[in-house]
Amino acid sequence: MYDKTVKLCEGVFAPVLALGTWFIDDDKAAEAVREAVKLGYRHFDTAQGYQNERGVGEGVRTCGVKRGEIFVTSKVRADYKSYESAAESIDRSLAALGLEYVDLMIIHSPQPWIEVNQSDNRYFKENREVWRALEDAKKSGKVRAIGVSNFLECDIDNLWETAEIKPAVNQVLCHIANTPFELIDYCKKKGIVMEAYSPVAHGVALRNEAIAAMAKKYGVSIAQLCIRYDIQLGMIVLPKTANPKHMKQNAELDFVISDEDMKTLMNMEKIKDYGEFGKFPVYGGKY
Repeated sequence: MYDKTVKLCEGVFAPVLALGTWFIDDDKAAEAVREAVKLGYRHFDTAQGYQNERGVGEGVRTCGVKRGEIFVTSKVRADYKSYESAAESIDRSLAALGLEYVDLMIIHSPQPWIEVNQSDNRYFKENREVWRALEDAKKSGKVRAIGVSNFLECDIDNLWETAEIKPAVNQVLCHIANTPFELIDYCKKKGIVMEAYSPVAHGVALRNEAIAAMAKKYGVSIAQLCIRYDIQLGMIVLPKTANPKHMKQNAELDFVISDEDMKTLMNMEKIKDYGEFGKFPVYGGKY
């Protein structure tokens, strides 16, 4: 899986399997990156909001692999909704990472997190300004590709009308028992590559008996089944772990889920309770 890539835009190819770093502390991120690189990982996903860009950047710089062979993604904070704040934040990200460029920079959310699931304001005008800052960052060589995260069809349509450079990716919550099929189809028709975060439902899938039964059928772990599911949907997948054993296991995906079983997984009852993590907006909660 380490060598499998997908084209984002002219000259930019992203590894399909990435290491997500949400909830990995800054002082542990560098070692997590280095351990992942030893195994073969070449794509690392961070964000301004994760507060671990410094650690991720240190790991990239000290992993012993050339910078050009590593793909780094970061995200503009969800509450930065002006050209100036977004542009300044990109420079701060580069400084924190200690890198001359980022391979992919994403708008983290169309709304500030405090308004997600609470407000109908989609910040159309403001997101166009943030997008303009991303376009300028790409033109100047600070970033190689630009995209969005948690954007719905209406949010993408808003950018599409005026964007000089179209979004390369849309990173969304996507896992067995909670898959945004209509959004995935919409984005694919526009040539937008989809990325799946929380492929194991932030651990909730590990306690799902139906998913466990399917994993047992294939002789794989639940996490492996979940990651393989997203890959067969044509998505870049970002499983999060700081455990080298889990990193290795997450990449051992030399099996194929049958069409019949994919259909079963695609039609599983939706997970609605994310337990203690349900408070986060991405899982339907409210800050």
